[in-house]
Amino acid sequence: VGLSNDHNQIIKDSISFVVNQDIYFLSKNYVTKTLDEYKFLESYDVFKVFPSKLIINLKQTTLLASTIQDNKKFIVGSNGKLIDYKTLIPNLDLPNIFGNFSKRDFISFYNLIRESKFEYNEIEDIFFFKSGRWDIKTKFDVIVKLPKNELKNALDKAQSIIKNSEINYKVIDLRIANQVILSDE
Repeated sequence: VGLSNDHNQIIKDSISFVVNQDIYFLSKNYVTKTLDEYKFLESYDVFKVFPSKLIINLKQTTLLASTIQDNKKFIVGSNGKLIDYKTLIPNLDLPNIFGNFSKRDFISFYNLIRESKFEYNEIEDIFFFKSGRWDIKTKFDVIVKLPKNELKNALDKAQSIIKNSEINYKVIDLRIANQVILSDE
């Protein structure tokens, strides 16, 4: 239990090998090895209910963004795993991530955004650069160029500028410490 009927059925089918097994001798590890293969799972609990029932509570990972790697489309989950896009067929409005990023770095960046005043749901695209720096393009076509350090403060500044500015601009450049550069290019 815990997922959509389709996903619950997929998992039921994959662990059908436990049907007609003696529950007393069934190892939880035997089941968890199969569950670990599903990258869209955030967590799960397996309970034996004697004499003959196995209950598995499933929790789907939060879908954070989409990306393309090796010419294949993936969803990045909050569990840090890349999930094949076809597995979920999400109808969500997720930001796109571009660049050769590590999943761990992206999860850290995502957590910084969540801690800041910046609205994650306003992000259209996220760009990662080899230097370790991130840029954001909002759904309002504003590009925010972030510094490598002090990201939370820069995100807070960017959100404040976006929400309170009456100036027309397309780029907010926060890469230089103690400077904000607004540009319409």
